[in-house]
Amino acid sequence: MYNSLVERCFMDCVDTFQRKSLTKQEETCVRRCAEKFLKHSMRVGMRFAELNQGAATSD
Repeated sequence: MYNSLVERCFMDCVDTFQRKSLTKQEETCVRRCAEKFLKHSMRVGMRFAELNQGAATSD
C-alpha cells in the first residue's frame, strides 16, 4: 500500500527534476494526494467492516 501511494503521488505531482528538493507546489500536491489516498483507504475499510458486520448478523 505504501509503495503504491508513493508511486501514484510522485507520478501525479513531480514534473521536473531541476532541484534536489520538492518545490512548494509539488510538496502541497504530494500532501493533498497522500491525504486523499488515506481518507479513501479508511472509508473503504469502514465500508468493508459495515458489510462484514451485516453479513455476520444475517446468519
